[in-house]
Amino acid sequence: MQTKTIERSVAAPKKAKLNAGVCAGTTIMTMEGEMPVEHLEPGMRIITRDSGMAILRKIDVATQKIAPIRIKAGSLGHTRPDRDMMVTPNTILHIRDWRAEALFGTQTANIEAARLVDGEYLAPQAAQKMTTYTLTFDRQHILYADGIEMASAAV
Repeated sequence: MQTKTIERSVAAPKKAKLNAGVCAGTTIMTMEGEMPVEHLEPGMRIITRDSGMAILRKIDVATQKIAPIRIKAGSLGHTRPDRDMMVTPNTILHIRDWRAEALFGTQTANIEAARLVDGEYLAPQAAQKMTTYTLTFDRQHILYADGIEMASAAV
């Protein structure tokens, strides 16, 4: 596994699972519009569900062999995601549909993608070498990635 830190924060980071990052090719909603995660830089303003906007503090890039989960377009709500996408098994998804009610008895919930695998709409894929990006903020936020809502890392 090869890890590269683009910028260090001044606060001591919480230990996070490296494979909980965003897969290369995923678009993130920023104040400048949707951008591929590869083009993000610390200091950029990212649109969030919980606070409207947050400043990106750090990006950790890791290349590792993982067995991703394919999320079929439209499977987590109308046009969410807006295209088929890959996530790591530990990616925390923010769900606001019948799944949250069935699993937790609430209208919304944060859950690891691996726990939502059904074999059709969320399906495990063969292990492969992938580049992931862990986006870190001052606190955890809910980001928009390819049209779905997912949790970020926090320092």
